[in-house]
Amino acid sequence: MTIAHDASERLMTPGEVAAMFRVDPKTVTRWASAGRIGSIRTPGGHRRFRESEVRTLLDGLTSEAHH
Repeated sequence: MTIAHDASERLMTPGEVAAMFRVDPKTVTRWASAGRIGSIRTPGGHRRFRESEVRTLLDGLTSEAHH
């Protein structure tokens, strides 16, 4: 199995990620800058986030909140 980016995987905008986490899009951008979540830069300089990575982070945060 290769670790290459799966072209079929959906990329999410900071706004979409923010809505999932119920935070401000600026918070999502800060997380990306801090390395908490991986981001992909589009040719236009916008950040995009892999849906699988977003869901993994979300699962991690929600499981922390339930302890």
